[in-house]
Amino acid sequence: MRNKTNHLETDDPRQRLVGSLHVGPLHAVALMVRRCSASHLLTCLHDDLVQTPVSIERARHLRLVMHDIAEAFPDHTPPDARHIARIIDFAHDWGGHSAMVVHCFAGISRSTAAAFIALCAINPEAPEERIARQLRAASPTAMPNRLMVRLADEALARRGRMISAVQGMSPAQPAAEAIPFSLAADVTA
Repeated sequence: MRNKTNHLETDDPRQRLVGSLHVGPLHAVALMVRRCSASHLLTCLHDDLVQTPVSIERARHLRLVMHDIAEAFPDHTPPDARHIARIIDFAHDWGGHSAMVVHCFAGISRSTAAAFIALCAINPEAPEERIARQLRAASPTAMPNRLMVRLADEALARRGRMISAVQGMSPAQPAAEAIPFSLAADVTA
């Protein structure tokens, strides 16, 4: 029987999460989608200009219009609870069984927060610190948007553990743009 995260209540290895998350900047989206044969695309930008690649069904491209800010700022759209709910629902629909590309403009803040949130959503029993460590190991420049993480912590009822895990990450290396990186959907392996 399946639960909401698409994990099966058996030890059947064919039912484990075998997918992957690929995270990077806007300019690398087409290459990442092509290289990993992505079935899903998650876009976190301040505008809605990214076209859905022909290899991805429109329904499998989530576009979230938000700025990379942690509080209200005039003429800017901060991440909010609706954005986070959509990320969580999209992650559950993806289920970790294929490749998903997640991007923002630089691949450093909004996209790494969205990747962290998606992995927490589909791995409900995994320690948040483990996911944060894997994120840091995959990308020395990752600096997840703290507002997104805080909102997701509330939405997923993680009782501050997601926030603590991100705060416990070693400092991010300064960069104007991230080098694309990948994470396994199954963070328990």
